[in-house]
Amino acid sequence: MVAAAIAATGGFLFGFDMAVISGVLPFIKKQFSLSAAEEGWFVSSALIGCIIGVSFSGSLSDAVGRKKMMVTAGMLFFLSAAGTTLAGSFSWLVLTRMLGGTGVGVASIVAPLYLSEISPAPIRGRLVTFYQLAITAGILIAYITNAALLHYGMTNRFNQGTLWGKIFEKEIWRGMLGIGVIPSLLFLFGLWFVPESPRWLIYNGRRAKGLAEINKLEGVYDEAAESPYVLKDDQNKVSILELFTSKLRRPLLIGILLPLFSQLSGINAVIYYGPRILNSAGIDISNAFVSQIIFGAANFFFTVIAIWKVDNLGRRPLYLIGSVGAALSLFFTGLCFYIGMSGGFILILCILAFLACFAFSIGPLKFVIAAEIFPTAIRGRAMGISIMVMWIADTVVGQLTPIMLNTLGTTWTFWTFSFCCILSFFVVLKLVPETKGKSLEEMQGFWSGH
Repeated sequence: MVAAAIAATGGFLFGFDMAVISGVLPFIKKQFSLSAAEEGWFVSSALIGCIIGVSFSGSLSDAVGRKKMMVTAGMLFFLSAAGTTLAGSFSWLVLTRMLGGTGVGVASIVAPLYLSEISPAPIRGRLVTFYQLAITAGILIAYITNAALLHYGMTNRFNQGTLWGKIFEKEIWRGMLGIGVIPSLLFLFGLWFVPESPRWLIYNGRRAKGLAEINKLEGVYDEAAESPYVLKDDQNKVSILELFTSKLRRPLLIGILLPLFSQLSGINAVIYYGPRILNSAGIDISNAFVSQIIFGAANFFFTVIAIWKVDNLGRRPLYLIGSVGAALSLFFTGLCFYIGMSGGFILILCILAFLACFAFSIGPLKFVIAAEIFPTAIRGRAMGISIMVMWIADTVVGQLTPIMLNTLGTTWTFWTFSFCCILSFFVVLKLVPETKGKSLEEMQGFWSGH
């Protein structure tokens, strides 16, 4: 449906903003003579922005609605893309990257939240997974545009005295970041045609408006209006402390641990520092960029498996299979570096295997499950806590990865991530119930003991 596709575009911006940094980083490091700690700070600055965005977007989306917060995210993406393109100093670059990170933080809560609320139970997993597919599409496009601009900048040196030449030839990183202006404008335009979440309207006492919006969403039926588990009180009267009661303690723990392990899996080490890792393996920088396009394509196409199977096979089996596969792939990636087989096809194959396993399990299912397990009355605020944990972990991983590569070495860095994937397997095995086919209101009744 059109509304789902437009909302998922927030994931595209998320993925683009996250992945474009891998191409920018080598040029920024050289131009500004960054130390390992400064390199980590540059990557993590956007993640600090994500934490800021998450800190207010959950409660605000419960108060003012999902659509308005998606518009806010689009505006922040646009301002960041334009600001980084024209940045005159490293401090200004960090500040505008932080602004974009705030947009990512807002989108990472509100877009999957909106998708879960406009989707009927039989296909909800599939539609929420479209958000992760859009993230992988953004990552892939970032890799492609990075490689294309690198090629253009290396073969064209005719306009360096102009603004165009400065952005796309002399300081290519500006063009890599500036491309983000285009999808951010398309996202803002598309949001004009997106209705507010019917569930949010119904739970805020605007039932007639909610039913009217349902009629605009092809294939969506009114589960919320018919469910015996609907909370009658205004959602803003429900305290966030409700999450810490005995009936919601388990979903809160699930909502914290799954996003945590998604970052500790090492996915962003590959995305942020991919060219550096490949370059250290003896692959030159231009070929490293091409290899990243292959990684991005694998990430994108294997996410389709999650869309295909998440409402059929279920959330638990996909996650358990994927986490084991990711652990093994990361172990063998580290082994390639340990035994000196890091310069060729086997290393690329191991990283591709990890991306494949992550793409159909750990990556998308953290959003699907987190968007399903909390009551509507506090879903936005609960998702805020869940995604906040994800971005804090992402910030720590982004800051520590270059330090780990310098101190522990590439081998032990990948083996550490492999161990974290093993831990995530046991968390899902012990804690996570199967949610496929259940309405959001049924899950609310499940935790309440009905």
